[in-house]
Amino acid sequence: MTDRQSFASTSLPRHLARGTLGFGALGASVLLIPAVGPASLLLAPLGLLALRGCPLCWTIGLLQTISNGRLQRSCVNGRCELSAARHTRSHADDAPQPRAPQPQQQQPHSAPHHEHNALSR
Repeated sequence: MTDRQSFASTSLPRHLARGTLGFGALGASVLLIPAVGPASLLLAPLGLLALRGCPLCWTIGLLQTISNGRLQRSCVNGRCELSAARHTRSHADDAPQPRAPQPQQQQPHSAPHHEHNALSR
């Protein structure tokens, strides 16, 4: 998604940590009002910053982070399609693959050759 804003993180654990921080700060800003007063609302901007705008923005980023590298969007003549991304060969693909066992060809059996045949005597 190079032509649109991306909310994805570099890794899923990082994105989940941002969500925990963001939702935690938003929740704490509201739940701490009775104990601290309106000053607890100062946590709300921190929560929104961690979520990159709003909870929906974080959710979109979660989906982008999960699908990052797995989906590919292509647009032709104003029609866009979403398909599975083609992966390039990785180093794991360079390892020799085990071959299926080949059936052994049977050698034609010939009768043992005897120098002296009983009939030739």
